[in-house]
Amino acid sequence: MDWSLLGCGRSGHVTYAPEEAGLRARLSVLTPAGLGWQCLRCGTFVLGPPAGSGPAAAAPEPRRDKDLRSSVILRVFAIERLLRALVFGVLAYGVVQYKDSRLSIEQAFDRKLPVIRALFRELGFNINHSKLVGLIQRAFTLSPRVLGYIAIGLVVYVAIELIEGIGLWLEKRWGEYFAMVATSVFLPYEVYDLTAKVTVTRVLFFAVNLALVLYLVLTKRLFGVRGGKRAYQARLRSESILQAAIDAAAIDAAAAGRGVAPGASAPAGPP
Repeated sequence: MDWSLLGCGRSGHVTYAPEEAGLRARLSVLTPAGLGWQCLRCGTFVLGPPAGSGPAAAAPEPRRDKDLRSSVILRVFAIERLLRALVFGVLAYGVVQYKDSRLSIEQAFDRKLPVIRALFRELGFNINHSKLVGLIQRAFTLSPRVLGYIAIGLVVYVAIELIEGIGLWLEKRWGEYFAMVATSVFLPYEVYDLTAKVTVTRVLFFAVNLALVLYLVLTKRLFGVRGGKRAYQARLRSESILQAAIDAAAIDAAAAGRGVAPGASAPAGPP
């Protein structure tokens, strides 16, 4: 799959006319139909005026290929983090509301429980041993102070998930480090949880968190892995169409200074 072409199909081509003559010639082509400019994302020459112009230093650097695919994957993880924040935010709100109006909620639950039990019995389910019902009934025995601590813990977790989600969505380096560290902290507990009992939910949560940690460390080269940030930036430069054109224009300029035709090989030195 060509992620660069997909990006151009969704957002349009990214063409640019640099002021530097040598570079300008590298990024343009004259055809019978008119002048075309090379897209800085997919590399296709597009007929018509460029989307922008100016010095090469001001040219856009669109994401390409692996980096564009990585952007999509990170945003999927970001959405998952933001959904977690939403779910646990609602749960925290419910705990606070329950703490403040505990008696009325408990009475309402006791009134509705027989009706709910009868309804599920008709559907073929017995909720007498339901874990959810057991957790709700156990919550009624907790003191307001304990419920307050639970609410605080939930709010802290929501804040962590929000920071992770926003950092990953914006594709910030600090967001990648924060998400990797924050997620790693919970992995030992999740492993312990799985040793106690294996459930689909626990396996799913562990798999998603482990995948995020490994993906960030390996592809974003965090903490110096695979050469670290310097190697990561070097890879981005090596995949840049604009940077390739700049390097080629510099070689042409150097060759012209030595009297070599642009694009030709420089004469070999004395043996």
